[in-house]
Amino acid sequence: MHGVLIDLDGVIWEGSRLVTGAPAAIDWLTRKGIPYLFVTNTTSRPRRLIVDKLRSLGVHADAKQILTPPVAADKWLADNSRDPAVLIVPDATKEDFTIRTAEPDDASTVGDIGAIVIGDIGDAWTYPLMNQVFRLLMRDPAPALIALGMTRYWRAEDGLRLDVAPFIKAFEHAAGCEALVLGKPSPDFFAVALDEIGCGAADTLMIGDDLYGDVLGAQDAGLRGMLVKTGKFRRQDLEADVKPDAILDSIAALPDWWSREHVNQRVNSAADC
Repeated sequence: MHGVLIDLDGVIWEGSRLVTGAPAAIDWLTRKGIPYLFVTNTTSRPRRLIVDKLRSLGVHADAKQILTPPVAADKWLADNSRDPAVLIVPDATKEDFTIRTAEPDDASTVGDIGAIVIGDIGDAWTYPLMNQVFRLLMRDPAPALIALGMTRYWRAEDGLRLDVAPFIKAFEHAAGCEALVLGKPSPDFFAVALDEIGCGAADTLMIGDDLYGDVLGAQDAGLRGMLVKTGKFRRQDLEADVKPDAILDSIAALPDWWSREHVNQRVNSAADC
């Protein structure tokens, strides 16, 4: 292994609480010169505020070390000339988009809509808003449906909450379309992340608390997937059909695990000779 992708929510922090030992693990990666990138499906805040939160928790990072679905989506929209786009994302996240946009209520006055981008907007979902999105998807020509990740749920301070995937599935079913996913577990999203750190899939480890979005998504993209027992981890995950390449109590145990893993690899290589 030569590189690491790291989820944020549930791995580095849980709500507003820091996962014990996380800053030390990140400092260890930095000292060892191991390339790493924070990859998150968070769409509730722009990269600028993610950097601020990391620093407030004692983890030093800059915007270039963070890959979010809005950043990946903005690039795709520009490359494919899919504007204007209707952004169903938190207001703060809109600052990460540079393409021309339109509001759902104004869509009828701007002609064709290139895409509808949907992220996690939590309690802002209403039936009228969902119906507006559905009607836009039924237009001719139909806009592209862009999902900023396909996370099913996440753990907030008040318990589990629905994320973006259930809403995307509802729109796909109602409008008879298929969303382009620009977030975990999309292989395209992992490919962007690998390009950012300059590592091949087989040489990279993904660390996450989501058995499907993080671990299985990474494995399907050719990476190794590590599950940590923090965040949304549940005991039932250990009995699921998805088998992580490694399981740790938390990211704090990464340095010791990494050292043991590389020792074992050297021993195995010597035995083969």
